[in-house]
Amino acid sequence: MKTSKMLTALVTGGVLALSGPVFADEKEHESGKGKADMAAAAKVTIDQAIKTASEKVQGKVIEAELEKKHDKTVWEVEVLTSENKVMEVHVDADSGAVIDVEEQKPEKKKERKRKKEHRD
Repeated sequence: MKTSKMLTALVTGGVLALSGPVFADEKEHESGKGKADMAAAAKVTIDQAIKTASEKVQGKVIEAELEKKHDKTVWEVEVLTSENKVMEVHVDADSGAVIDVEEQKPEKKKERKRKKEHRD
């Protein structure tokens, strides 16, 4: 009887563990579609956002993505400075104005690295 319960628990755990990545892929797919819709609606292109961010913070642009922040669509442009800091420049996707500039938090650096490793 104990063996039967143990086997059931192991099978259930295995099914749950294997189904997690499937649900994660569905969420990524859905968010990708949402970003495509946001990009189509944005008045400011990614190239314009990168140019604006580069004028605000000197360095090398390493990433740019569209996201929702405080109910606004913004371009988040990451710039690597000569001091080896990653600065996030948030550019309003409708007006092209710089909303804010902040140093990227260490947790976000880890997340970006993890995403990059996952893509490779």
